[in-house]
Amino acid sequence: MKKKTIPRVIVLSGYGLNCEEETKFAFELAGAKADIVHLNDLIAKPKMLARYQIMAVPGGFSYGDDTGSGKAFANKMKNHLSKELAAFVARDTLVIGICNGFQILTNAGLLPGALVYNKQARYIDRFVDLKVEKGGANLPAGKAGSPWLVGIKNLSLPIAHGEGKFYADAKTLAALKKGSLIPFVYTRGEMCEYQHMDANPNGALGNIAGVLGGEGRILGMMPHPERAVFFHHLPNFPYLKEKYLRAGKTVPKYGPGLQIFKNAVQYFSR
Repeated sequence: MKKKTIPRVIVLSGYGLNCEEETKFAFELAGAKADIVHLNDLIAKPKMLARYQIMAVPGGFSYGDDTGSGKAFANKMKNHLSKELAAFVARDTLVIGICNGFQILTNAGLLPGALVYNKQARYIDRFVDLKVEKGGANLPAGKAGSPWLVGIKNLSLPIAHGEGKFYADAKTLAALKKGSLIPFVYTRGEMCEYQHMDANPNGALGNIAGVLGGEGRILGMMPHPERAVFFHHLPNFPYLKEKYLRAGKTVPKYGPGLQIFKNAVQYFSR
């Protein structure tokens, strides 16, 4: 019997990132071994990246969003770790940037586009519905789909950001569509109906909620999957629980966000 591979995850921290504990928990709940590493410690010992198969840049407000969300953290990464980051993504590895992490990955040049101020010009905190695009799970020319999204068609996750409106010029948007590098888009679903809110929460172009890079191995996304790993994380959990019980069904334990982390773990057990 083939021994199951347990991937190691490096979860970056420091300078205002504040979701590292939840992200570590989600990966370990999915079966990985995760370490939280301060950016300065990684800069001091960059060779430690060789130990890991997955890198996660979690959400938060790095450097207080001064000069723009994710810019200062990304510049520190580029100035001190550009060679090591290039070598990491060149390997058969996975990278995920969530919310502020997504902003950091775009500013670091690991993903295209930019995240700018929401159309409301204010911070928003709510659940959204997402639809996995064809490219998100079925890349063209015979390539396998993004390992992050295997088996996912729709999911509902929370958002919490002030600069989450995805923007790119026409050429970049065309390249994203042609390359099937848009994993999912905001759509109108159960959470929108429950909360009586717009499907697109921030005015993102093309309703884009995330993008892919590295042939699908690098994922940037504004919604927080680590905040929806249990069923009771859903805002309408009391209603759903009662609905399941009245139908004589078992109330689910886990939420929709967990599958993203499980997919990352399963990628290294293939």
